[in-house]
Amino acid sequence: MLRFPHYLRRWSQLLFGLFLFGFSLAMMLRANLGVDPWTVFADGIRVQWGFSFGWIVVVSSFVVLLIWIPLRQKPGVGTVLNALLVGPSMEVGLALVETPETLIQRVILFAAGLLMLGIASGLYIGARFGPGPRDGLMVGFNARFGWPMWAVRTVVETTVLAIGWALGGSFWVGTIVFALMIGPLAQRAIKVFRVEDYSAKETGR
Repeated sequence: MLRFPHYLRRWSQLLFGLFLFGFSLAMMLRANLGVDPWTVFADGIRVQWGFSFGWIVVVSSFVVLLIWIPLRQKPGVGTVLNALLVGPSMEVGLALVETPETLIQRVILFAAGLLMLGIASGLYIGARFGPGPRDGLMVGFNARFGWPMWAVRTVVETTVLAIGWALGGSFWVGTIVFALMIGPLAQRAIKVFRVEDYSAKETGR
């Protein structure tokens, strides 16, 4: 029988993690040290074919979800809420956080945002309601083939960055740091915050 405190913890982790996810993206954006690889990818497509960022994000998310099929990865409520809540929480962050005046302050803000994003990924994925489209690749390859999540995430991010750059997308040093660090940070956080599956435990699975 599902324990209410356990269920409450999962929902709290999911919602708080998604809020931190969007807020941390806003922090890194305000640091002005480079956008994340997927934004570079979207920018490259925009440069080549003139599509809007919004349209590119929607289409690329759909393509990523198609890759879930051979990975046997299924979307969950967390996948849906990721699409609905990260954007608004990012807007909150952009409204509250200003770009610092000095370079060292911007570096600190970017580093804090990157660390927070790793923690946020661990919180919402660890709640076991389903990852977002792009995080699902990391989880799916790990579940299907046993590949380390940090390695999958790093390969995906660097590949997306390389394609975006080849298409003409712009990036700076923060983009490279993001691509190399987000995988290890997210994998560590998922291990720390993963909620135990009591229902499976009680049924002996």
